[in-house]
Amino acid sequence: MNVQEQIKNNINIQTGTKSKDMQQLHELLLKVLPGSKLWFDDGKNSDGKTISNPTIGYGLRTMKYANGKTSEVFRVGMSANSTGISIYILGIKDKHYLPQSFGEKLGKATVTGYCIRFKAVKDIDLAILETAIRDGVKTAQRDEQ
Repeated sequence: MNVQEQIKNNINIQTGTKSKDMQQLHELLLKVLPGSKLWFDDGKNSDGKTISNPTIGYGLRTMKYANGKTSEVFRVGMSANSTGISIYILGIKDKHYLPQSFGEKLGKATVTGYCIRFKAVKDIDLAILETAIRDGVKTAQRDEQ
C-alpha cells in the first residue's frame, strides 16, 4: 500500500465525525503545504508493537544530532486520538510561541509548544488554525537556520 492509500485508509477508519474532520484537515494541510512530501507512520515499532497513534505527515524536516547524524521527519503531523485530533508543528524552538500567539484565538483547543489538540473541527476557527500552521512552519524553518 502506498502512502496516499495509507492516509486514505487512516482517515476512512475513523469513527463518527472524526473521519470527515480529518479529511477536511488533510485538504487544508495540502493547501497550506502544496507539493510537500507526504508521510504515514502507523505508530508501530520494529517489533510491530503499537507505541503511538498513527500519524499523517506533511513536509520535510532534517533533524541534525550532536553526533553528526541526520534523519528526515515530517514538518507537520496530524493524528487522531481518543479525545479528538492533534496537529503537530515540529521544530519551533520557543515553546511559548504557539500558545501565546494562537491559544486563545483558536477556540476550544489545547495548545502546547508544538501541538494543537481539539475534539472536533466545529470547535475551532479553521482560519486561525491555517494561520497557526503557516506561521509555525515559517518560525520553525527560521529557528533551524
